[in-house]
Amino acid sequence: MENVTIEAVAAEGKCLFHWNEMVVFVPFCVPGDVCDVQIRRKKHSFAEGEVVRFIKYSNVRAIPFCQHFGVCGGCKWQNLPYSEQLKFKQQQVYDQLHRIGKVELPEFLPILGSVKTQEYRNKLDFGCANKRWLTSDQLKDESLVKDTPAIGFHITGAFDKILPVEKCWLMDDLHNQIRNEIRDYAIEHGLSFFDLRQQVGLLRDVIIRNSASGEWMVIIQFHLEASPDPSQGGENRWDSEDGKKALGLLQHIADKFPQITSLLYLDNQKCNDTIGDQEILVFKGEDHIFELMEDLKFKVGPKSFYQTNTEQAYHLYSVARNFAALTGNEMVYDLYTGTGTIANFVAKKAKQVIGIEYVPEAIEDAKINSEINSIENTLFYAGDMKDILTDDFIQEHGRPDVIITDPPRAGMHPDVVKTILRAAPDRIVYVSCNPATQARDLQDLDVAYKVMAVQPVDMFPHTPHVENVVLLVRR
Repeated sequence: MENVTIEAVAAEGKCLFHWNEMVVFVPFCVPGDVCDVQIRRKKHSFAEGEVVRFIKYSNVRAIPFCQHFGVCGGCKWQNLPYSEQLKFKQQQVYDQLHRIGKVELPEFLPILGSVKTQEYRNKLDFGCANKRWLTSDQLKDESLVKDTPAIGFHITGAFDKILPVEKCWLMDDLHNQIRNEIRDYAIEHGLSFFDLRQQVGLLRDVIIRNSASGEWMVIIQFHLEASPDPSQGGENRWDSEDGKKALGLLQHIADKFPQITSLLYLDNQKCNDTIGDQEILVFKGEDHIFELMEDLKFKVGPKSFYQTNTEQAYHLYSVARNFAALTGNEMVYDLYTGTGTIANFVAKKAKQVIGIEYVPEAIEDAKINSEINSIENTLFYAGDMKDILTDDFIQEHGRPDVIITDPPRAGMHPDVVKTILRAAPDRIVYVSCNPATQARDLQDLDVAYKVMAVQPVDMFPHTPHVENVVLLVRR
């Protein structure tokens, strides 16, 4: 299709235009762009395409600052000025709460923009692959080595494809130096890179974290070729040839980057890269770093969840605390508490806070976080929310005056919503990373609660993702 005008921003960072009464979704463009579009996929009521030529650029456009923009799917809105990103995120929250929630809503508060729009993340996860991803143009270049290994990001829609990343702007530049040094050392010293389809290869995944306290954590996942169980009389896996190569890489990184205060490693033999059920070993330093927020200190381990935009997390939690309107006499339930960040953040203004979280390791960190901050009015419980938060639990611990809930993207389980309704707290503060599922839950809560305030918060500049905090008050 030639000479089409992009009309509006759509979901997942794409834009759209209409063609013969059909909606066409196109990535990496902005409203007002005039371009030629090639259709890649066609459904009954919509189509998906890609820009093959720009005829005229929109007046509402920014110059992307990352060399990987347009291929990497991580920052799809770099071509939009940040002020425009905030407008679309505000509209996204408004549309989803109205369209899906269908409940009475107050005037929304203006979205809180991120303090930083570059180097704002405190955690990045990089995959390793034995063959780098090549774009269609690169495939035509016979000078490129097709089987070059790579460390970078997974390509959207291709689980086994890794885009090699030279410089990412989402985190302090030291992380680029560490990641590239791991890649260069591995290639120079013959460490094999992982083949996700064949499940072979030594270097598998790299996770890098940092904190406001100036500490750095690096976790390197390996996949040892021969990994017997020493408890069954087998060879120590780290004494194998692969193990020695892995330890050599770790020693090199430890020597090269003294800034790393927690250098961790593991042998992951599973089909996926998740580490929640894995044994993680310490090569250098501690098994954790500390994050700072207000006058509090939080322990963050390799399996801990912590908001990845540290400075903006403070503003997000401040909104939640303000909405809770605590006087010091309230019983507060903090659902999906993670490492107890919100629970400990509001504890000094509450009579007692009870946190519930699915991950046992996170709950142990939550307890430690209370201890190191001399907070004595918190209790934490691990388990599936719908199984822990029951009528018997509430009868045993006391009816909550305030519930703060920060569920995963899927929102709250229907049984959890029903239990909240029976518990009948005076106020509910609902923090969400997915306004669509939040809107669904608001509809279920509407029978007994009225939405009194809505505050969108941008945690992830240059992406379509947005957090939202809603205050509900019992009717």
